Amino acid sequence: MTPQTSDVILERMMALHPKIIDLTLDRVWRLLEALGNPQNDLPPVIHIAGTNGKGSTLAMIRAGLEAAGKTVHAYTSPHLARFHERIRVSGELISEAALTAVLDECYAANNGENITYFEITTCAALLAFARSRADYTLLEVGLGGRLDATNVIAAPAVSVITPVSIDHQQFLGDTLAKIAFEKASILKRGIPCVVARQEEDGLEVIEEVAARLCAPLLAYGQHWHVGPERDRMVYQDDNGLLDLPRPNLPGDHQIMNAGAALAVLRHLGLDTPACEAAVTSAHWPARMQRLKSGPLCEAAPQVELWLDGGHNPAAGEALTRHIASLPTRPTYLICGMLNTKDIGGYLRPLAAVADALVAVSIPGEANTLPADVTAEAARTAGFQATTAPTVMDALADIARRTPAARVLICGSLYLAGAVLRDNG
Repeated sequence: MTPQTSDVILERMMALHPKIIDLTLDRVWRLLEALGNPQNDLPPVIHIAGTNGKGSTLAMIRAGLEAAGKTVHAYTSPHLARFHERIRVSGELISEAALTAVLDECYAANNGENITYFEITTCAALLAFARSRADYTLLEVGLGGRLDATNVIAAPAVSVITPVSIDHQQFLGDTLAKIAFEKASILKRGIPCVVARQEEDGLEVIEEVAARLCAPLLAYGQHWHVGPERDRMVYQDDNGLLDLPRPNLPGDHQIMNAGAALAVLRHLGLDTPACEAAVTSAHWPARMQRLKSGPLCEAAPQVELWLDGGHNPAAGEALTRHIASLPTRPTYLICGMLNTKDIGGYLRPLAAVADALVAVSIPGEANTLPADVTAEAARTAGFQATTAPTVMDALADIARRTPAARVLICGSLYLAGAVLRDNG
């Protein structure tokens, strides 16, 4: 008999529910009960929700904790190149053998019942974490918060809400207030929550939920402050002031993510060296990641090549600010997006800092916008736009016309994942 691999089991799991997203916790509770409720046996949990910056904030918290000698489990989504990226057990990516074992156990315990791919794989992560020692568990919400499969922890050590903006309206609601309510619903009675900078409508909802649950808030602008100071950043709270290097993750928006991470670390009692490591040692791919090697770089050696997976209007604005801060250089976008995203809202700010856009379809992704649709939306947003069959073709065309261009591959984490896989 051919041994099962994680890829085989994951493919089977895709068929357990007709929808990719179907928000409810009933199926998760059922499976967790069948597995012996591993969510009750985790090391202290830091639960992170929000629209933008969840992954970067988690990466900085992890870097700070690990610099302090703590061992950390971490669960993130989606993955970029391999599913294993979603699950870090005691600081290391889960092994193929361990992943296959927990997936197989969850598949058997589910007994053929309806359950979404994200739900059953989240249960697998919780099972893996419960069986290994660690000092902390970092859980990133997949979508929303209230009905997300990660929202099964009775009493986390601390909750976090990163900036909330409009995204996933078809699942979370069509106003900022409704979306903020979904995110704020990870709060638990009496458990502190670190809150990053928010729009007024969103913060008001978060404060209402927190008051109802008697959950203390550690909110930006009230309980902590963070901002740039020349070529450094300054963080301040009731414990004093930290003068730190800017985050090693590029972009001014990462200063706010760093502030939320520092608020968590200070709440947990960590010292200045851990806080400095949080901003200098974090690694989070496809967030303004500079590509410096691989087939794409070899095909266009003079091009300054970047990769980013942001995909909503707030991400477009953050990218615009970062590109504007870079030295002047002809700038092109290679863009592919999903058909569930606000492509106009994402692209409009970027038109001010890019010379042209080449649209591609995301390879192997059923929900991709066709390249010609993306190109037409880009023209409406103010771009000169063309299409190409692949990222490599788009890059080669740009490099022929402008060999020393700056090129940003952007629009989707799924496109970023395909690029990272193909670029080796």
